[in-house]
Amino acid sequence: MDQTTHPTTEEGTIQVLLVEDDERLARLTSRYLQEHGILVTTARTGPEGLAEASRHAYDVILLDLMLPGRDGMEVCRELRTRSDVPIIMVTARGEEADRVLGLESGADDYLAKPYSSRELLARIRAHVRRARGRSGPSSQPLQVGKLAMDPRSLSATLDGKALMLTSYEFGLLRVLAERAGRVLSREQLLDLVKGNAEEVFDRSVDVHIFRIRQKLEEDPRNPKLLKTVRGAGYMLATGDEA
Repeated sequence: MDQTTHPTTEEGTIQVLLVEDDERLARLTSRYLQEHGILVTTARTGPEGLAEASRHAYDVILLDLMLPGRDGMEVCRELRTRSDVPIIMVTARGEEADRVLGLESGADDYLAKPYSSRELLARIRAHVRRARGRSGPSSQPLQVGKLAMDPRSLSATLDGKALMLTSYEFGLLRVLAERAGRVLSREQLLDLVKGNAEEVFDRSVDVHIFRIRQKLEEDPRNPKLLKTVRGAGYMLATGDEA
């Protein structure tokens, strides 16, 4: 494992864990990100990546799909059981089915190889802005029926019980909560969740809505809170509607 020492970083410094078994690509990616002020630690296998993610709190994890030991899907699923750290899958498998599978496994974003280093940097910064609560128009707490959201801590509860949401899921639910009772199309949701790097893949909204419902609804197949309006989009019910 090529691991940077974990110093006490200045506020605002971004720390990234890169889990990539291609040594040359890992070296080039690390060099580029470090030149732009990002601290990078690399791991070359799935187990190494999981171990390192447990030892240190990273701002973003860049995760290859095809890894020795345990593949990226397995690693992503396990990470999601214990952390909501933004995960960007970086892999040569860029077909739509692979993207959907990656997102369903818990990834926040998906970038196909070969990729632009500038685009990767932009996506990392966008996810960090959201995770640190600096994106969006307001940091005031939200209350919609039994749903409470605090944008400053990226925390949400339903009827007093904590919801384990990823940073992207929180951003999406927040946009819907701010406009409770209004129907929003996929395109509107993508536009309102500023800084999202998935704009070219609007079907990902459906995947994230599905995942939010698993955490929000008593019966996700018959949603009462996060509703689908056929042919129009999605709507979060107000307290009275729910």
